[in-house]
Amino acid sequence: MRSIEELRLISSGLLEQKSGVIVGELRELLAQKEQLDRLIEKKRSELQEAKYGVFSELEATITDESELASLHKIKLESIDLYDVLNEMIESAIIVALERSQDAELEEMIEESIRDLTYETIIGETLSTLRVRKILSTILQTSVEVAEATPNQLERILEPTIRGMRQALFDAIRRFKQRLAFMPLEAKHILIKDYDTIVQDLSQSDVLFSQVVQGVANKSDLYTKRSLLAINKKMHYDLLELLELSKETVVVMKNRFSDFAKSAAKKADYALNSSTANEAKKLGIEAYSKAKATLATAIKSAKNRIER
Repeated sequence: MRSIEELRLISSGLLEQKSGVIVGELRELLAQKEQLDRLIEKKRSELQEAKYGVFSELEATITDESELASLHKIKLESIDLYDVLNEMIESAIIVALERSQDAELEEMIEESIRDLTYETIIGETLSTLRVRKILSTILQTSVEVAEATPNQLERILEPTIRGMRQALFDAIRRFKQRLAFMPLEAKHILIKDYDTIVQDLSQSDVLFSQVVQGVANKSDLYTKRSLLAINKKMHYDLLELLELSKETVVVMKNRFSDFAKSAAKKADYALNSSTANEAKKLGIEAYSKAKATLATAIKSAKNRIER
């Protein structure tokens, strides 16, 4: 009887013989993927800079403060694409209602909402106002579709809220992982809102519940009861969200507390860069994703539903 070492040598040799070509092809594809990812990121940056350029040209022609404030509002709207998000959420839920098998409906809606919410949130650093607006937009759109389909109301609202919660959880986890690699300019933006972000992350469960409560207050009585009941059922899920958020606060404090203290006394090249100047105008909204990026993510989610 052959020993395990002999069998391991034999199997290793056969695996190398049979799969060597495939492994080589896989490595080549992965290298191509990395190259494409870098190129895509470069084009995203170029697109973002082009959008900034258009608005900068307009800003240079405006002297009235009120008019300039209005232009900045338009700029934010152009970048954040809430109207597009509204349309895509509505479309995704309707497609799920039309195409899904009955047993799959909730799973498909939750997956779609999770993907769309996540792709929208990760376009920028975490900002309470922005995250709240994204979540409110998504939930309000879901409510409108659900109220137009009352026999499916709870089966639409519950996976929507669960998908939103999971997306926020994943976005905070990603933020936590990326803190160590955050570029210098992004650190300055982070430091500018350091105390706000720390405070908001420390009560992310409250933020989420406030979004649900806010949408519930604008809904009819039956929808309001359903939303609040669903949110109450998610108590332990929200505790998980809060635990991750507090861990992220600890990482953030350990990583940036000294930097935050010295940042107010120092001025380096980043504070005068074009990116930083955009950040000053738009606050933490400066790094939002371009329309094409969100559209691609949405299309991917919709294709998954339609299959």
